[in-house]
Amino acid sequence: MIVAKEKRENNIAEYLLYMWQVEDIIRACNYDITIINANIVEQYDVASEVKSEISQWYENLIEMMRNEGKLEKGHLQININVIIKLNDLHTQLLASQKMPLYTAAFYKALPYINEIKNKQGDTTCNDIETAFNSLYGMLLLRLAKREISEETLSATKTITQFLSQLAELYKKDKAGELEI
Repeated sequence: MIVAKEKRENNIAEYLLYMWQVEDIIRACNYDITIINANIVEQYDVASEVKSEISQWYENLIEMMRNEGKLEKGHLQININVIIKLNDLHTQLLASQKMPLYTAAFYKALPYINEIKNKQGDTTCNDIETAFNSLYGMLLLRLAKREISEETLSATKTITQFLSQLAELYKKDKAGELEI
């Protein structure tokens, strides 16, 4: 909750990747709040009241995952909504004549995004979701200490640069500082 709140305010891309990781952690803990409290919540160096809030946050996420049928896979609607908002902004940015650097970053990343879509065989994901899927996949590879090719690292760097721009523009848009 503490980390999620900070990331949501400062970097929506990091927030989304963090929340996807939280979903997977909840699944790995078999939706057992006792396991989550012992292994995650208790590690925080905060007052007991804050630990209770964090525990309640995890319990709420567990309940949402149950209610939305996301026990085995998939993302919570709150996280899907972030993708939708980012994709809407992305569409507006591409249509604007005022965002040539953003447009250039997107078209630099687009061949990698299309390659990922082709490999996955999934045509239902928009470009933004596919880009996030690739970064999350890279995160999982790194956590598993798997070898990563130079080509994959290069593609990830390009996609990261693109999503970083989108996240920064999203933050400006939320603050009312973005002229599209």
